[in-house]
Amino acid sequence: MALKAEIIKKEQYKISKWSGGTTTQLAIYPKEAKYEERDFKWRLSSAEVNIEESTFTKLPEIHRIIMIIEGKLKLEHLGHHSCILYPFQQDSFEGDWETKSWGKVRDFNLMFTDECKGKLDSAHINKNQDYFCLFPLKDKKFFQYTKAVYCVWGKINIKVSEEENYILESGDTILLNIKDKENMSIAIIGKEDSDIILMDILVYK
Repeated sequence: MALKAEIIKKEQYKISKWSGGTTTQLAIYPKEAKYEERDFKWRLSSAEVNIEESTFTKLPEIHRIIMIIEGKLKLEHLGHHSCILYPFQQDSFEGDWETKSWGKVRDFNLMFTDECKGKLDSAHINKNQDYFCLFPLKDKKFFQYTKAVYCVWGKINIKVSEEENYILESGDTILLNIKDKENMSIAIIGKEDSDIILMDILVYK
């Protein structure tokens, strides 16, 4: 299996403060990219929003997906759509839209450029439950495919093969990078009752 695994422990994350709370960068691609310079192809982050009303920073040419982890969030994209999100619900929008939000929340964010495609999913896994996770490789024109798993709460075992297992605890992330074009799958086993967020990110250039 042409798969490379990288575990990122919560102690390794880069945390930055902003006027309404904090943002934790979980992963960025390429690794040497800097969010401040907007030279990334994709970025995973989580934010703590501690004020009732905020305005999103505009990010031209960036596609965004936001998922709520805790709390309730109202989003209004001026001239487009509005929605109310509860835990593990998500919304997709463009970074250059004028976006306002209401609600104190903890959220999860995926950002990516036109050179990528991305999606978010979530799952609850009971203790000792096996959750099989596919790499759906219908589109085989990609340069790199990353399947990422973020352990929101609990403890899970990522089973890549009989010999290759990785343990994630609350707040940890694993990046599974593949360049092989063959279909494959992994098993996620609940060591405790757990909630996870799964990401699929395809890079084309």
